[in-house]
Parts: sequence; C-alpha cells; structure tokens
Amino acid sequence: MQASGRRKRVAEQDLDIGPEKSLLLVDDDEPFLKRLAKAMEKRGFEVETAGSVAAGQAIATARPPAFAVVDLRLEDGNGLDVVEVLRKKRPDSRVVVLTGYGAIATAVAAVKIGATDYLSKPADATDITNALLARGDELPPPPENPMSADRVRWEHIQRVYELCDRNVSETARRLNMHRRTLQRILAKRSPK
Repeated sequence: MQASGRRKRVAEQDLDIGPEKSLLLVDDDEPFLKRLAKAMEKRGFEVETAGSVAAGQAIATARPPAFAVVDLRLEDGNGLDVVEVLRKKRPDSRVVVLTGYGAIATAVAAVKIGATDYLSKPADATDITNALLARGDELPPPPENPMSADRVRWEHIQRVYELCDRNVSETARRLNMHRRTLQRILAKRSPK
C-alpha cells in the first residue's frame, strides 16, 4: 500500500505540464468537481471550474485554457458544446471528456469534435492527468482501477435505456433482450 502511495507522489512531482498550466473543469457534480479541482491544483495546474455548459462556454470564450476536463452530460446540455467552443478559441487545447456512460458512439463523437481522450467515470485524478499530458500518438497508461465488465455492461444498458426515453420494451428490443430480464437488471443497483 505504501509503495503505491509513494509512486503516486513521485508521479505528481515529476509532471511536465509545460509553461501553460491553465485547466478548465466542467462538471455539474459539485462534490466531485471540488475534489478534482483540489487534486489537480496539487499536481500544479491552475484550475478554473464551471458547473454548467453555459459557464463552461463563457470561460472557454473569455480565457481559453491549455487543458480541459469536461463532463459529457450536464444539467443544462451536452459537454461537447463546451469542447466545440474550446476548439474554436484554442485549437491546441488538450481536452478530456468524462462520462458515466461509456458508449463507443459517444467516444467517437467526442474525439471527432476534438477531445484528446475519453474516460468513463469514476476516473481519478491520476488517470485524468495521464490522459491530459499524453503527447502525440502516445497513449496514456491504462487506468489503475478500470470499470469491471459487469459495470460496463450495466452502463451500456442504462445508456440505451435513456436513449429510448426510459421505455423498457423499446430498450429490450434494441438490446435483443427479453423485457423481463431487462426489468430485473434495471431494478438492481449498479455493479462496482
């Protein structure tokens, strides 16, 4: 346990962020946003936070950051709208999109718009930092605690369910699954 803690501390001290350290964090989950902001400040970033698409777009327009971490689903819209503004104002900005729904189609849309990487929640500050600082075609190291296969399956089912306006029959049809089986899965808590 101590070796892991030492490894993380060394990694935090050896970060090569570069001369521009500005980081925009956009997420409507306030406790998560505060924890992540604090962790990223400890790593040397100059953090600015926003809790909505509108606030994120305003900051991206007024003070386009070198780095950004944007949640995909926000209460007032889609986080990709913030990514688009960032790309127009500062094309060299490195952007990581976070989401609780790890769908391939969404990842493709995020990358097409200009996101550098795409991470599923819960992503920790180390995974986010690695994704932000990966250079060129270099891929960041795999996450320390990736989602389990059961969690990925559950997230996918939830995503399709939401896209079908929470219609169980339509969701079951699209997933090629029996409706009662789907109802049992939806009634359970999310796996870890």
